[in-house]
Amino acid sequence: MKKISLLLFVLVLAASCGSVKVSFDYDKTADFTAYKTFRFTEEALGMPLVNDLDRNRILKGIEAALVEKGFTQRENNPDVLIDLQVKTETGTTATATTGGSYGMYGGYYGYGVGYPYGWGGGFSTTRINYDTYTDGTMFIDMIDAKAKRLVWQGRGTKTLEPDATAEKREQNLAYALKQIFMYYPPKK
Repeated sequence: MKKISLLLFVLVLAASCGSVKVSFDYDKTADFTAYKTFRFTEEALGMPLVNDLDRNRILKGIEAALVEKGFTQRENNPDVLIDLQVKTETGTTATATTGGSYGMYGGYYGYGVGYPYGWGGGFSTTRINYDTYTDGTMFIDMIDAKAKRLVWQGRGTKTLEPDATAEKREQNLAYALKQIFMYYPPKK
């Protein structure tokens, strides 16, 4: 079940260029100008519960975003380690629709005539439709390799759309990563 949820998460981030809710946090004491090289953590490279195709898309997308920011990938003695986590959360929305009135009743409510009823509506029906959705969140952690501490974290959350094509997934993952890395380096 968790494997399916994480796959759906990746599909959500990759499915649509619609809104990606992005946030970030950082260590205000970190010198971000000193970070020029990176390496993925073993956990990021293995990302359990994510299939190989999606894992490769994510890793290549993050690598491209970091290269665009001036980083180079280095296996030995990198400045920062990049770790990844994905989380999914399922929710339900309810939409109520009310049908029209059926039938009418009523009559004349005269003054002093003695007809004690007036016009009124018939009955209507209300339908409630429940839709289940899955929101996926990707956490990208930047860890100072020497100090072994988290210095920056970017997060992107989106409702997953599992029917996207492979090309659309790649386009939308690139869009989501661009949105996340827009906040790196942080403006102090």
